[in-house]
Amino acid sequence: MRLKTSLLKEPKHKELVSCVGWTTADELYSCSDDHQIMKWNPLTSETTRVVKLPDEIYPIDLHWFPRSIGGKKQSHAESFVLTSSDGKFHLISKLGRVEKSVEAHCGAVLAGRWNYEGTALVTVGEDGQVKIWSKSGMLRSTLAQQGSPVYSVAWGPDSEKVLYTSGKQLIIKPLQPNAKVLQWKAHDGLILKTDWNSVNDLILSAGEDCKYKVWDSYGRLLYSSQLQEYPITSIAWAVDGELFAVGSFNTLRLCDKTGWSYALEKPNTGSIFNISWSIDGTQLAGACGNGHVIFAHIVEQRWEWKNFEITLIKRRTMKVHNVINDAEDSLEFRDRVIKASLAYGYLVVSTSLQCYVFSTKNWNTPLIFDLKEGTVSLILQAERHFLLVDGGGLYLYSYEGRLISSPKYPGMRTDILNAQTVSLSNDTLAVKDKADEKVIYIFEALSGKPLGDGKPLTHKTEIVEIALDQKGLTSERKIAFIDKNRDLYITSVKRFGKEQKIVKIGTMVQTLAWNDTSNILCGIRDTRFTVWYYPNTVYVDKDLLPKTLYEKDGSEFSKNPQIVSFVGNQITIRRADGSLVHLNISPYPGILHDYVRASQWEDAVRLCRFVKDQTLWACLAAMAVANKDMTTAEIAYAAIGEIDKVQYINSIKELPSRESRMAHMLLFSGNTQEAETLLLQSGLIYQAIQVNINLYNWDRALELAVKHKTHVDTVLAYRQKFLEDFGKKETNRRFLQYAEGLEVDWNKIRAKIQMEIVKERERAAASPAGRTSVTVQQ
Repeated sequence: MRLKTSLLKEPKHKELVSCVGWTTADELYSCSDDHQIMKWNPLTSETTRVVKLPDEIYPIDLHWFPRSIGGKKQSHAESFVLTSSDGKFHLISKLGRVEKSVEAHCGAVLAGRWNYEGTALVTVGEDGQVKIWSKSGMLRSTLAQQGSPVYSVAWGPDSEKVLYTSGKQLIIKPLQPNAKVLQWKAHDGLILKTDWNSVNDLILSAGEDCKYKVWDSYGRLLYSSQLQEYPITSIAWAVDGELFAVGSFNTLRLCDKTGWSYALEKPNTGSIFNISWSIDGTQLAGACGNGHVIFAHIVEQRWEWKNFEITLIKRRTMKVHNVINDAEDSLEFRDRVIKASLAYGYLVVSTSLQCYVFSTKNWNTPLIFDLKEGTVSLILQAERHFLLVDGGGLYLYSYEGRLISSPKYPGMRTDILNAQTVSLSNDTLAVKDKADEKVIYIFEALSGKPLGDGKPLTHKTEIVEIALDQKGLTSERKIAFIDKNRDLYITSVKRFGKEQKIVKIGTMVQTLAWNDTSNILCGIRDTRFTVWYYPNTVYVDKDLLPKTLYEKDGSEFSKNPQIVSFVGNQITIRRADGSLVHLNISPYPGILHDYVRASQWEDAVRLCRFVKDQTLWACLAAMAVANKDMTTAEIAYAAIGEIDKVQYINSIKELPSRESRMAHMLLFSGNTQEAETLLLQSGLIYQAIQVNINLYNWDRALELAVKHKTHVDTVLAYRQKFLEDFGKKETNRRFLQYAEGLEVDWNKIRAKIQMEIVKERERAAASPAGRTSVTVQQ
């Protein structure tokens, strides 16, 4: 990826250009010390003068009013705020009419920013004050008073906090009066510019110490650049938070969100004082010290999938390269390419007006449909359909171009969604809520309605990243997520009334990805690269989970690596310096998943015997238990030396009725409540009581016996024996109450138990489901 820059031969402004700002993707306004405001069209290279400002106004910063919120156009969207050196800010219409000028600060107003909703404006000045204004220009509050000039300001993603500079310090101050202020020393020199992205929640800072840095919203340093030649005079995030640009004297740099540099340009611009990204994130403009406005658009973006490599060589042209046969195709588009995604045999490209869907089998005949809004900010693909996210909403399309659904949820803000906070599978869409970061909304893909009982999934702490598995039945769909503590959890997306257990399966996890063809999960935790070959093991046999993992040392990936993709048995990881590392894992777990999906248990056992790998046997054992295949489970557990479990499975196989066997299978997986419910629903009261006795749930056993008026003496007898074995006396009031005047007769109890077993056998023999050839050892 690199920047293609363009500069006019002669500058249009006579003095330095102090600020620039895009209205649409093809229209830019620039302000200069020559008091002119110019309008630019980078496509036609036309420039027109909008207005000449009075001589006493030297513009410093401009910011356009937000165009749309939640898909609704704003009435003020055709105006901008301009701050100037005379201590005022000016609200100016698109046509150049000054609607209002407001005395704001003593000395120059160094920066002004609208919040994301357009309900408030923040200004900062040479007098060290940070002020909040209404959209009509009325002073609401003075947020802070510093002893030194405040050079730059930015809103937090939720518009509830403000980030501003103070000398070498960065300060985050919430709007609530008594909330905690976060302050830290960020640079060794004066901080000139800062920016805070609403999508990735990361902060940029640039200073006179010739460095630029990336921080998280807690003030932790994620990246610090090398010492540059000159002080950094401008820095700005692209809208989607994937890239940022850095400007200094005769220098323009394009960087990844993790800090490392994609491209470095050395244009003849003087210092670049201000950088503005277009709404679609494909191009940027810089305000230059020598009167020029520099334009740069991004080219040579690359997408890879299996044997295909696709490169954006010009704004409207892509090159397709098949690395197997070296065949090349060229794809031409009517408008410039904004976003693209390549996976599952399809290339989805959105331009400013249309969406193109190419099949990798045939590049000549794409499917084309028009878009409602041109600024697509995210494309996600699943095997059967894909998701487009733009300013107006979420749209699910089939690969034939048919709109399937458009899910909605309360307080939806699509401008802040990215690949970490949205996940798509064949039947499910999951979206992390930005208003309450502990909540994940889960939708049916085909209808767009909330899944299950309609309640979202709620976790106890804030969630950072989410991912849905891609294969298998909807009823077994799992979602994995990393929370703020970097713990990895997994849970089922099907939620009806009863809360599905959310189970922790990893700690200190940096990044994760599901495989595209099997439900295999990989992640980097601490310094270990880990693959969970069958994460569902945690619901089947928790003790077995460590045996189903593959781990290797991850120190080669350095700090903060990111998993880019997990296709087939190849994993691509991007290191902190931007280099890609490719890893291959064993193909056998994927083959095992395929066999189990097709219920080919004999082939699965044969595969494990051929590979002779304990991890594979452990996966098969868990898969067999999950699918209630006791014979395969017995073989697999025997192969990994779990003799106690083999014996338990054998005892389950000897149970007379199907319900009993099912209940004991649930017990085997630790689902006590479900096992008891199943037995009670099947009328096997004694078995339900016996289960609780075996688990020493004495109160529950007695409660069931009393409720169903049966086997009270059995419960008391076992309780008495239990206490005698440990040399204890009865202290439980309920047991004392029912034991009064009751003599325990073990012969009677044994006879009753024998009768229950006989009754169950007779019932099993009578019911069609129970007539299975279960061999009962005499």
